[in-house]
Amino acid sequence: MEYRAVNRMNSPSNLRRATSTSCVAPTPTNTLTDRLNNLLTSSGSGYVLSLCPGEQYPITAPLLFTAPNQEISTAGYPTDDTRATLIVSGPVFSNGTGHTTAVDGTCNNCEGVKLRNVQVNGTRLGALPLVGGANIEMGGSNSNHLVEYVHSYDPRSWSCLHIFEGNLTCNNATVQYNDIGPAGSDLFGQWADGISVACRNSFVKNNMINNPTDGGIVLFGSPGTRVENNTIWVETNTLLGGINMVDIGSFDGNYTGVVVTNNTIAGGFADGTPTGSQTKGTNNEDVIIKIGIAIGPRTWFGNHYGNNVSLGGTVLNNQLTGAFSYGIAMSSAKNFTVEGNVLVGNTSFIGARGPNCSADDPTPSPAPFIIDLSTVSQSTTQLDFTPVSDGDSLTCVQPPDGGDYWPYGGNPNPPEAAPTTTTTSTPSSHTGTTVGIIIGSLLAVAVVGVAAWYIRRWAIKRAEDRKILHATRQYRDHSGYLRSKE
Repeated sequence: MEYRAVNRMNSPSNLRRATSTSCVAPTPTNTLTDRLNNLLTSSGSGYVLSLCPGEQYPITAPLLFTAPNQEISTAGYPTDDTRATLIVSGPVFSNGTGHTTAVDGTCNNCEGVKLRNVQVNGTRLGALPLVGGANIEMGGSNSNHLVEYVHSYDPRSWSCLHIFEGNLTCNNATVQYNDIGPAGSDLFGQWADGISVACRNSFVKNNMINNPTDGGIVLFGSPGTRVENNTIWVETNTLLGGINMVDIGSFDGNYTGVVVTNNTIAGGFADGTPTGSQTKGTNNEDVIIKIGIAIGPRTWFGNHYGNNVSLGGTVLNNQLTGAFSYGIAMSSAKNFTVEGNVLVGNTSFIGARGPNCSADDPTPSPAPFIIDLSTVSQSTTQLDFTPVSDGDSLTCVQPPDGGDYWPYGGNPNPPEAAPTTTTTSTPSSHTGTTVGIIIGSLLAVAVVGVAAWYIRRWAIKRAEDRKILHATRQYRDHSGYLRSKE
């Protein structure tokens, strides 16, 4: 399916900029990485590393921002395929590590750095994922980072773009007008995120995220962050979650002040053209989004985090279209507001228990909006949620293996009227009421070392979380091979 891109040329940040600075050529490529990093190290605050339009830059180590307000961008600031391409080309080691990051802005002196109008090719090329950083690592203990008009795709590791929390002091990052993905594979354990954010008071807006496989946009708490007007859609890979508010790491599940609003999430659609009154058909890849918006750690990790909850977020006026297992799933959450989210165009809610589902969890039937009232408290939700008895480990479901279950569709239609909402003081009287059940990473060698340590720390933590995810699903394949689908 296709979506109409937002009008990027008219955005305020893309107004005509000075173009007198000569761009840095990629040749000779055998000295490329050192030349680019030497420029960033020696040029100081405010330096713009200008790359040449239409050129490819095969780098063998990350490009490291070293001073405040530096920028890496393509000369002339194109927004199409003439953007310079940074190609992750460093070594891959037999122990599952190697070069995974193209750009790193997480140094302790990297206030206000910018990555603009470039492409980043992570070159996984169907290989197994590596332990390491994302294609792009920004944030850290800094404020006012900007990533815009960037195409980041095919990461070797776990994400196309990561805004890192640093010492929980990352603040006010802006991620806008980017085209992200594809990312990862829907083979079991080979997933990757589109955009991953762990930074306070940030803005994630007007991004187009195509074919991620783990999370389209993943919020690791990030209190005060606004996620708005993004489009997430799948074509050839099943996606575990469109927008995820499930992680306990970083900010201990604190989503206070987070607003997720006016985003469009599109699951799989039937291939071909309908005939007559036909409304559903087959999808050659059996592609769905398992959870459109996931709220609460239990939806993802089951009972691993015990009584921990996602706390204090707001999910408003988002649109879902296409095929899902669950449109919005809510479990282990407190003080959330979830209102005005609607189905648009044609939808299907499909899937069944897969081999990774625990025998102890009675996986609920696919549905637009589900809530586990026993683990959600003090929250206001729209009236069309369906109560379920167990909202744990929902990504264990599998799409149908063929069949006429996928809706025919295209661009999203205008939203339907939002469901009426109600808030009362009566605990657990209805979905839509306030629920009252309480449960809850080259200034110097040292700079390079610190950056690498931070990235590795995050990667190890992410790998641990995935092990937890695998364990909660009780993965079984008696033939000894990984399944082709999760």
